[in-house]
Amino acid sequence: MSDHTHPTNSGGHGDYERRDIGTAGIFYFFAGLVVAGVLVYFIVEGMFWFLDKKYEAEQPPVSPLVAAGPKDTRHLPPEYKTDSESKDYEKYLEKNFPVPQLETNERTELNKTRLREEDTLSTYDYVDQSAGTVRIPIDRAMELLAARGLPVREQGAVALAASARAQTEKIKGPRK
Repeated sequence: MSDHTHPTNSGGHGDYERRDIGTAGIFYFFAGLVVAGVLVYFIVEGMFWFLDKKYEAEQPPVSPLVAAGPKDTRHLPPEYKTDSESKDYEKYLEKNFPVPQLETNERTELNKTRLREEDTLSTYDYVDQSAGTVRIPIDRAMELLAARGLPVREQGAVALAASARAQTEKIKGPRK
């Protein structure tokens, strides 16, 4: 008896082993995988439902002094359905949640902040109307500063002469 295998193909080209696994085994494996996936989905969904009910039951009662908030904050109420610019959603957040709030649209909020700053820096307005303090645009403030110069503190005649003498000694050196 010989342990030598003979190829089924007479041309000498190799072939695969046909006795290893059948297609039925592969289909049963995938069917079992789908059934296991569905089973795990329903087990996890049931656990979430159970834990959610347990969490709601263990919550301390809300103080009667607090305004009644929405029960489920994961979904918008019908009166606040989001429009194209999310204005309704922003109104919902302002009404139902305390400050500070999370950012909902970073770009829009950053643009609002920049526009507010630009308006503050480029317009005239009162800072304190009762005291008569006003705010002027930066460009106008720079023009006034260039025309008038920086404010200087008045010095006494003795201090002015001493500082002038110190300056000349520093430049020429001490007197001999």
